Amino acid sequence: MNLPAPNLDDRRFQQLVDDAKRLVQQRCPEWTDHNVSDPGVTLIESVATMVDQLFYRLNRVPDRLYVKFLELIGVQLFPPTAARARVTFWLSAPQPETVDVPMGAEIATVRSEADEAISFTTVRKLPIVPCAVSHLGSQLLDEPPIFHPETVRGDAGFPCFSPLPRPGDALLIGLSNAVPSCVVALRFVGKNIKGHGIDPENPPITWKAWTGAAWTECEVDHNDTAGFNQNGDVVLHLPDGHTTSVINRQLAGWLRCEVNDATPAYSTSPTMDRLTTFTIGGTVEAVNAETIRDEVVAVVRNGDRHGFVLQHRPVIPDDTPLVLECHTETGVQEWTTVDHFADSGEDDRHFLIDRTNGLLRFGPEVRLADGTLRRHGVAPPDGAELRMRSYMTGGGARGNVTQGAIRVLKTSIPYITRVENRRPARGGVDGESIDDAKVRGPMVLNSRSRAVTARDYEQLALEAATEIARVRCVPAEEGPDAGVVRVLVVPEVTGDELGRLPFEHLQPEDATLRRIRDRLDERRIVGARLVVEPPLYQGIIVVADLVARPRAEPGMLQRDALEALYRYFHPILGGPDGTGWPFGRPINAGEIYAVLQRLPGIELVETARLFAIDPRNRMPNQEEAQRLPIPPHALVYSYEHQVRVRRR
Repeated sequence: MNLPAPNLDDRRFQQLVDDAKRLVQQRCPEWTDHNVSDPGVTLIESVATMVDQLFYRLNRVPDRLYVKFLELIGVQLFPPTAARARVTFWLSAPQPETVDVPMGAEIATVRSEADEAISFTTVRKLPIVPCAVSHLGSQLLDEPPIFHPETVRGDAGFPCFSPLPRPGDALLIGLSNAVPSCVVALRFVGKNIKGHGIDPENPPITWKAWTGAAWTECEVDHNDTAGFNQNGDVVLHLPDGHTTSVINRQLAGWLRCEVNDATPAYSTSPTMDRLTTFTIGGTVEAVNAETIRDEVVAVVRNGDRHGFVLQHRPVIPDDTPLVLECHTETGVQEWTTVDHFADSGEDDRHFLIDRTNGLLRFGPEVRLADGTLRRHGVAPPDGAELRMRSYMTGGGARGNVTQGAIRVLKTSIPYITRVENRRPARGGVDGESIDDAKVRGPMVLNSRSRAVTARDYEQLALEAATEIARVRCVPAEEGPDAGVVRVLVVPEVTGDELGRLPFEHLQPEDATLRRIRDRLDERRIVGARLVVEPPLYQGIIVVADLVARPRAEPGMLQRDALEALYRYFHPILGGPDGTGWPFGRPINAGEIYAVLQRLPGIELVETARLFAIDPRNRMPNQEEAQRLPIPPHALVYSYEHQVRVRRR
């Protein structure tokens, strides 16, 4: 099957002849004979025939050659990026010794008749470190901590907080050692564990761990104590930076249970009789890619500088720089990758890589005007064996699996009984298509790899991080950052079956922001100040009452209405054009009626009310709005829409 040929010019013979005759009448009015037998018309038709054949042949240029033309101006197809997920490994039982989950451990989704299993590998080694309680104490508001060694021994209890607990009171738990990235169970045992006056399902406490510079909030997996009202376990996921520290001359890996200002509050302090702790798991990041190590690429023959191809492709972007080892009889030398050879000296060991095709190239030798040769980088000598130290291959949008989908342990690890991803995997993007590269080609020519205009900043940001969905460059017009160039980044995320997005997934990864910032900082003009950050999001809630047609199913109609609302008010897929909600576009209540009335099965949209909400603190505005203005650096975010459907 032939590749589709681009239609570069759709004019044909007769159109060319007619255009030429019209120009003749305008430019040479003394020429009055336009019959077919006229020698001038014959000349026009002859030229039109040759031009028509030229157009035909030009339009037969296949996409493969078009890609070569793009390569001449430095455009290469973007490779796919790999989805990443934090994966928790659970122990079969607490172990007295450290259990190591090795780097490169393979886990996967469940294989079915319709779908192949999607594999992930861990990006680093995870030590699951055992721990025990070494110190217990309390720290009341604005007072020094008081420790209770008798409770550690199980001899006596103590009140965790003030007699009437106040926000800021804290229970301090010192672990025998730091357990970064581990899952720790705190088992509360005793007849005096009680804390009255609270909602057992939502106790007014926050768990934190000391990470060396600040108290970082821990994720609570589950809490069986009903807010210190019964015996049970509290299972915590500790942050990566958990470390030991000294509090009141006591060295430990510290945890802190702090009373917050949520309501209802404690009416009396819980009393602690005895506490035991143990490690039951750990969490590490996994990537939807395979790591290839020490691959023998080729043996250099006849001074070849271009004909080296990796065995696995595409090569996905990674924070680890690529290193090509050159093995000779005299030893091993290393070549590092660069974006271009323009700055490579004659003795620099540099190479280029086309990540999509896995093609390696070394610097060329360019003949100058005086006849001498200038070498941009040194090539490996003949007979040298080339080995790629490590690279990652795979990736793509299929790796963006849902929460809990990764649960198959393919690498055998002692004492590990199960594995799960507590959050959806995200960041996977398919490789760039030829059609997208065609659109990008003129943009590259316009920007020429320097950031001057807003469009330049946006284009260079997309090149630096292909895993982002949208980017917008706006100036900061007021405040202390007035005059700063703001580059707003929206990551590629997928929602649930209705299109709902977790708000935290709209925050780009720190590595993504850092990569964009580094690329733009190299290419910005002197004096330009730069900020790379996520946009502001205006949260909304829609409350609608619908009347269904006689034969419509209310349940299905409610689902369709919610899906339509989440789809329309979507920062990436929404808006009037379906390409993402425009930055700064206000939200009008009338649009809700238009979106819902288009649904089949709707008899009438009785009411459609619009409310604003801050998605960060989840505090809604109680006043209904007819129109919500949005700043130029903001997008819309659907929080929780509510739709009621009834029959007439």
